[in-house]
Amino acid sequence: MGCAEAGGRGGPVSPPRAALLTRPPTAGAGRGLAAQLLLAVVSGGYAVGAALGWGSTELAKIMGDFGLSTAGLLAAVSCFHYARTIDRRERPAWLMFAFSSLMGALGNAVWGWYEVVLGQDVPEPSLADFAFLCFAPPAIVGLLVLAKRPVTRAGWVCLGLDSWLIGGSLLTLSWSLALANAARTVQSGAPGSVPRAALSLAYPLLDIALVSMVLVLHFRRSANNRSAVNTAIAALALTVLSDALFTSPLLNTTYRSGEILDAGWFAGSLLLAYAPWGARRAESAEQAVRPPRAERPHSRPISGSLPALTPYLAAAVCTLGILYNVVDGRKVDRMVVFTGCTVVLALVIRQGIMLVDNIALTQELAQKENHFRSLVQGSSDVIMIAAPTGTLRYVSPAAAGVYGREAEELVGTELATLIHPDDLGRVVHEVRRFLAAPPSEEPTTRIECRFESGEGDWLNVESTVNRHQGGLILNSRDVTERVRLQAQLQHSAEHDPLTDLPNRALFTRRVRQALTGRRAGDHSTAVLFIDLDGFKAVNDTIGHQAGDELLVEAARRLQDSVRAGDTAARLGGDEFAALIMGDGSRDRGAREYQAHEIADRLRTTLSQPYRIGGSEVRVAASIGVAFADPGITPSDLMRNADLAMYRAKAGGKNRVELYAPQMQAEVVRKAELAGRLRTALHEGEFALLHQPVVSLATGEVTAVAAQARWRSAQGILFTPAEFLRVAEYSEGAHGIAPDASRTAELGRWLLEEAVEQAAERHRAGHHVPVAVRITAQRLLDRSVPLASLDALLTRHGLPSGALVIELADSDPRVPFDELERRLTALRRLGVLIALDGFGSGYAAISALRRLPVDMLKLDRGLVEGLAESARLHKITAGLLRIANDLGMQSVADGVDLPEQVSALRAMGCTHGQGMAFSGPLDEYRLRRALVRGTFPVPGGVAQPALAGGSSSGLMVIRRGSNNETPVPPA
Repeated sequence: MGCAEAGGRGGPVSPPRAALLTRPPTAGAGRGLAAQLLLAVVSGGYAVGAALGWGSTELAKIMGDFGLSTAGLLAAVSCFHYARTIDRRERPAWLMFAFSSLMGALGNAVWGWYEVVLGQDVPEPSLADFAFLCFAPPAIVGLLVLAKRPVTRAGWVCLGLDSWLIGGSLLTLSWSLALANAARTVQSGAPGSVPRAALSLAYPLLDIALVSMVLVLHFRRSANNRSAVNTAIAALALTVLSDALFTSPLLNTTYRSGEILDAGWFAGSLLLAYAPWGARRAESAEQAVRPPRAERPHSRPISGSLPALTPYLAAAVCTLGILYNVVDGRKVDRMVVFTGCTVVLALVIRQGIMLVDNIALTQELAQKENHFRSLVQGSSDVIMIAAPTGTLRYVSPAAAGVYGREAEELVGTELATLIHPDDLGRVVHEVRRFLAAPPSEEPTTRIECRFESGEGDWLNVESTVNRHQGGLILNSRDVTERVRLQAQLQHSAEHDPLTDLPNRALFTRRVRQALTGRRAGDHSTAVLFIDLDGFKAVNDTIGHQAGDELLVEAARRLQDSVRAGDTAARLGGDEFAALIMGDGSRDRGAREYQAHEIADRLRTTLSQPYRIGGSEVRVAASIGVAFADPGITPSDLMRNADLAMYRAKAGGKNRVELYAPQMQAEVVRKAELAGRLRTALHEGEFALLHQPVVSLATGEVTAVAAQARWRSAQGILFTPAEFLRVAEYSEGAHGIAPDASRTAELGRWLLEEAVEQAAERHRAGHHVPVAVRITAQRLLDRSVPLASLDALLTRHGLPSGALVIELADSDPRVPFDELERRLTALRRLGVLIALDGFGSGYAAISALRRLPVDMLKLDRGLVEGLAESARLHKITAGLLRIANDLGMQSVADGVDLPEQVSALRAMGCTHGQGMAFSGPLDEYRLRRALVRGTFPVPGGVAQPALAGGSSSGLMVIRRGSNNETPVPPA
């Protein structure tokens, strides 16, 4: 830094607008240029203002003191913020730069306090001098952190010697020019002059150390974030240059705050503030614009030789310092002589180390040449050097093993004569293109072609090509086996492993080619989707091995039945496809007749009996046909054939179906209905109704069964079976299965809503349990843990025994062990378990034997024909006796007629649920029914069933279609 008057002007500053600090480092080149222009304008404006004197002395002092302080403070903030955003070895360096800039800002602020605020001269020494002296040491430490660390002891020694060579030479020159007088003043000890002279001596010495590190770092900087580091070095160099100008005798005595010299410190601060952000932005933009290069270009000779010339340049500067004293006729100062001697000694040591390194490098180079020669001679790859004319000048001995030809035989041969004629044109074009490209952008290329072997065969050879004195170096290897393997892998990737027919990917590509190639306008081209009816039964009865044999035989029949230009493929499972190329006919009837005839022939062929493992197996074929209508895409064409195939299966199987537009319209309609259901679920369009469960002996309401209804826009309440059927697509249609996640979401809503309303009824004094129907798969779903159900009951305060889970599943594949553990845990929570649909499923008896069940709910099918069928009467009576013997309550579902009530009561059934008592009620009507408490129990004579009882004033629900249920009044 300069002396006290200079105020240590300098330090990194961020761009004037704080928004620049928040811009991402990957901004475009245009933004980086705008930031650089803004930096130049601000620095230039400050320089112009300083050159013109700022218009007044007071303003000049403010800009010269507080202006520089503000710049230093912004620089400190910029470097500190940047240090927090990086997680690399450079972080301490930027923290040091921030501290250094902060010291510079503090010194200028103290200087402004005396000059501007107090209006008096700054005392010497002062706090400003302490701050300015603290500027250089942190910057030096930061530069040391950024320097590339040597990897050997000799490297560390050379780093120290280089630093002293530069610093000592600068010290010799500075001492001869100005510092000798300051040193003599300090030695004289004159009153009042010693502090000033000591400061005048300290600032240049620190600046010399700083500029030494700047120069050393320029040749030893790390490769990481080079743009930011270069900008920081330039900023510090500008600051040191301003200090050097200030310490010169011409400016030392005449400097005043706000002069043109302050512009150098101000620009240095801005440049250091811009370094971590603008330079990185420019580097990112440059990398985004330039294509990636294969390798870093070689350094230019001048820049590469500057580090080697550094010791000699330092010695030359030191010699100039001594000559200055001799030419001027002055006695050479002892400090100059001592420093010069140490510089010369450092130069000698440095050159000695370099000599030892050169000897070691020469020996290492000889060893590497021998090693390289051994590698070339023993390499399995063939190394060939071709002259610019294409003649082979060198061939490694590996040619005998790779090409079957001796190396001496190949030397002098034209390279073009070894290449397959079909590949020669491509190889020549690639070589010419490679030689025309700049070496820095494309140092190597790779060529694959066929070479002639000594036995006359053609080998697949891969060669890495490099330039060599106008010719080429080829590193070649035999890749014939790899090419064969790639061909096999390509075949495997495009063909079914079982039948060796084209798979879906290859078939789709063939369809695309047929629609976009030279026959794109042939609308008689058709796609056939084929599904084997009954194939699953073959797998289930005689095994998957037999099923695979059947698929292989079916693929063979299909391949033999299609024409030579057509494509037969296996899409997966028992689904096949065929691409039938058209004959150019535009007659719709003719093309449909031809396609139908081909498809029917395929159906007949595939439906013939198969002889599998000594047994005769029969399957049928359902085929869908779609034509390449104008403007159709490959995916749409295959989708249409798929829809037609599923329509053939739905129409009775073993038939051919041509695609019609209404098939797609039907799919769209179902998708729209499913979308409406999804919207209804998320927008709360579902309603919860409750149907009373009545004691058959007293008519008392003992429970209510929760049932969900979908309230449509037309005011219709759809039952669960109805709206779930709407949500499901036809089985397997265009690859979409029923939406299990939406069903699970509806189940969660039903349970939570039922528990919440039941808790409200309990608080109102209606202590009636609520029954919720849940499937076994839903109970076993891991996404519904017991803790969530426990939390639900606790959150709403529903007491123990107030929730009944109706287990609705008779699938024998349900794991009873896990289901038993789940139900036992539910009972520990106070939840009652009812076995729903008892008497209808295969697993009902097993479930009754193994599961913890509190009550049985008879299936509706047992109750409907109870009065007419004596056989059904006996079955139902037997099931009820089982329930009574086990001490369980029994509930009959679907009790709609009075005679059913009488018959069930006579059999010992304890409870009933159905239209004989009440239909599903909304909350208002349910509470009215609960206040009344009982329903009239019908006698043996049939009478109209009232919804909620005749005395309640509810509407009459007649037995009939359940497709639509009118919305109950609120």
